[in-house]
Amino acid sequence: MNNTYPTAIITGASRGIGRALAILLAQHNFQLSLIARNVGELKDLAAEITEMGHRPLYFAGDVSDAAFVQQAVEKTAHTFGKIDYLINNAGVGAFGPTESYSEEKWDQVFDTNVKGTFLFSQNVLSHMKAAKKGHIISIASDVAKRVFDGGSLYCASKYAQHAFTEALRKEVRKDGIKVSCVYSGLVDSHFHAEPQGDASHQNWLSSEDMANSIYYVMNQPAHVVIDELMIHPLSQEY
Repeated sequence: MNNTYPTAIITGASRGIGRALAILLAQHNFQLSLIARNVGELKDLAAEITEMGHRPLYFAGDVSDAAFVQQAVEKTAHTFGKIDYLINNAGVGAFGPTESYSEEKWDQVFDTNVKGTFLFSQNVLSHMKAAKKGHIISIASDVAKRVFDGGSLYCASKYAQHAFTEALRKEVRKDGIKVSCVYSGLVDSHFHAEPQGDASHQNWLSSEDMANSIYYVMNQPAHVVIDELMIHPLSQEY
């Protein structure tokens, strides 16, 4: 492994925004650690990146499993010698009337969207503090700053992720660690009732749009941090 290349962990890497970002970062010679639940999709992505001349690590598991997260982070640090970036991208959604949510669904959404962000951030901090630098980026949603009918569960989870990220920023700035939050509007992805590529999504953001925006946040001089970036398709009112 080449220690001169930057190293990034991406959660939710197997599809959508995470996959697009992994391909983009590989094109820029990043050493990658890819996290997702679906081992088949991870293997396919790793094979594609390997064909580009890189050998990523990949870990299939649950971002809310503390033992799994610790293992993935420590293996990444041991293999690549450092962790420069963490992209907290893993996310799930649930929408509908409050009465429709089971306790299990509530826990699933908060485990992925909030606990996963917490666990990965917590585990990379010692490595970043030792290096006196690093960058943690949480991929949130514009509903971390607004609400909508049918979004009580999802909005609550994104408000919580946003609050955690904001507080962490204040906590670790003195350690030379950057913390950013990217808020997206409508993105053409697997996240919606209609399939990705549906005609109704033609004017929405693409996963590649989001990947380029995240890379812009990452690719700033050492003395510059973009605390927040909100992105919408022009067609979406906010």
